[in-house]
Amino acid sequence: MKFDVLTLFPEMFEPLKQSIIGKAVEKELIEIDLINIRDFSQDKHKRVDDTPYGGGPGMIMRPDVIYQAYQSISNKQAKVIYMSPQGKTLNQHMVETLSQESHLIVLCGHYEGVDQRILDKIVDEEISIGDYVLTGGEIPAMVLIDSVSRYVKGVLRQDSIQEESFSHGLLEYPQYTRPEIFEGESVPEILLSGHHEKIAKWRKDKSFIITKKKRPDLLQK
Repeated sequence: MKFDVLTLFPEMFEPLKQSIIGKAVEKELIEIDLINIRDFSQDKHKRVDDTPYGGGPGMIMRPDVIYQAYQSISNKQAKVIYMSPQGKTLNQHMVETLSQESHLIVLCGHYEGVDQRILDKIVDEEISIGDYVLTGGEIPAMVLIDSVSRYVKGVLRQDSIQEESFSHGLLEYPQYTRPEIFEGESVPEILLSGHHEKIAKWRKDKSFIITKKKRPDLLQK
């Protein structure tokens, strides 16, 4: 799977070179290309923004510069996503759906946003990671890439993504590992029994209890 990221700050994506996502890139399971929007500015000072028509605070990213950056990508059939607090809130269903795409283009806004005309012309979907405002779209873009990449075939073991939170509409059950006794607290006896059916039932019951306690809204859905 390929991600093309249109950004003013490609250096912010260094964390994606680490851990599971970094290994997936090394194995060529995913490809992440960072396209610096500023490289396409025709201004001698490499400006990419200007004051908003009609007045108001802040600066708006210019549509012509963004469009030239977009035009540098050869595959115009790729789905274009704009990371925006006005978009639909990212959830597990959206993540799994997006992982079926072969190529995503992610546009990161900055300042007071981008000219509406570029959104109308190239963007297929606006996505938010929550009801709050950040200084730019780079962190949301990393969240999107990380969450979607986990569902690309070969990045993780299949059983790892089947048993995690939100996969079945519930939060994940509690997990335990060695030592068997820690600070006087023992691992639940059922997990030491070797009885797979009873363990599966225990985990399902715990998932329901945890979801009811922490995220009852999920049960209502």
